[in-house]
Order: sequence, then C-alpha cells, then structure tokens
Amino acid sequence: MAGLDEMKYRLGSNPRVGRVLTASDAAEALRLLRSDDPDLFGQRDADESIVDAVFADVSMPGLSGMELARVLTAFRNPPALVFITGHEENALEAFEVGALDYIMKPANAERIDRALRTIEKNKLQAAKGPRALEAPAPDDEEVIPVELAGTTRMIPRKDVRWVEAQGDYARLHTTEGSHLVRIPLAQLEERWAEAGFLRIHRSFLVSLSLVTELRMSSSGYSVVLGGGQPKELPVSRRHTRELKDRLVRAPRQNWGQQ
Repeated sequence: MAGLDEMKYRLGSNPRVGRVLTASDAAEALRLLRSDDPDLFGQRDADESIVDAVFADVSMPGLSGMELARVLTAFRNPPALVFITGHEENALEAFEVGALDYIMKPANAERIDRALRTIEKNKLQAAKGPRALEAPAPDDEEVIPVELAGTTRMIPRKDVRWVEAQGDYARLHTTEGSHLVRIPLAQLEERWAEAGFLRIHRSFLVSLSLVTELRMSSSGYSVVLGGGQPKELPVSRRHTRELKDRLVRAPRQNWGQQ
C-alpha cells in the first residue's frame, strides 16, 4: 500500500488535481467510478479545472490494470486512463487498450504533472471536436532567423532534424546544412517540446518524428534519424527512459488521427 499512498500524496500535491480517491484493487475502483454519491464527486461546472482520470497500476489483485481498462472503455463517458508500472514491456499493450499515458516507476512529480497536462489537453481537444486533431495551420509554424553572410534567412522549424549545443549557442541541422543561432539548447528544448522535439543528450535535441531506429550497444543507446542522410546520435542514460516512453506513445497518437 506504500506505493498507493505515495501516488495519492503526489497527485494531491498537484494544483491540477481536486480530490483524490484511492482503491486497493480494480473491483473497488469500479465501485467508486459507478457511484453517483454527490459526497464523493460533487457538482461541477463545465469549465471547472478538475481532471477526471484513473491512475492504475498494471499489476493489481484480482482484475489487472489492463482488464480494468477494457471495462472502462464500455463506460458512456470513460475517464482518462494512465498506467503506472515498473515493466516497460507493457507499454504498447497499455496504449492499445486506450491509455493516454504510461508512467514508469518510480513516478516523480514532474512526470505526473506531464501526464496531467496530457489529460487536460486531450479533454480540451475532445470538447472542440474532430477539427482539434487536425494539423496546425501554417501560421502556427515557428521560423528561426539565421545570419548567412550578411543575409537573414528564415529556417522553418519543421526543416530542423536535430539541434546541437555549442556553448551558449545552438546549431540547427537541416537536410541542407547547419546554422548557428544565438539561442541556448535548453531554451529550444522548452520552446519546442510541444512540437515533438526531445532532449536525448546534454548536447542534442532531436525531432522525434524523424527517429527511425533506437539502437543498443555495449556503450549504451543511440538513435538514427531519417529525413535526409541517416544520422546516428548518442542517447545519455538519464534521457533513455523518457525517449523510450515517447517513442512508444507516438504510434498510439498517430493511430488516433487516422
């Protein structure tokens, strides 16, 4: 129960979360979800910032987390589902049964907050209808000004394959070449996170949509980027788990748009 208490504490400490109810197994969770007791869930306005979600361990007594997920899909208004587990091999199955996110143990506050943001974003998209899932309009595409022999050239973010840190500067690598810009890599990491760029190493930020391979060797992991001449880049140990998590989530998100 220590893990359950810790998750309750972490969720309850997040300002995005209203009330946290816990269940020791799937059967108890279903009883809570089917309850219409106003003392449990209360009355809420449509725009109230409360996230309705289930954070479930894959391994539970009785019904497993996966079996619980299949029951939840039959609900008229199923809650958002996030799995928490210590086994990476369950990730793909988790998304196949409708999970929005998949958190590896031990779950920290930052990772939980990111899952909550994913839930909120999905809720907003659902409220706006199918058009919310369409590709962003061209006006939403960021461009980066770079200086080339006295000429300022505008580089679309979509043309950037990876970014390399060079001190307080960053080098943007495209299919046509590279460009040095006066922007720290950490700043680009934050600005471009929603556009599908991920930090894989203290020196590299990559476009996840271009990752074609994840390789493992005696020296660690590396990724291969497509979108031009194949490029292999190292993945640091501290970024490996998040990279694997994002690569597993990406196919599920794409399937939902087909």
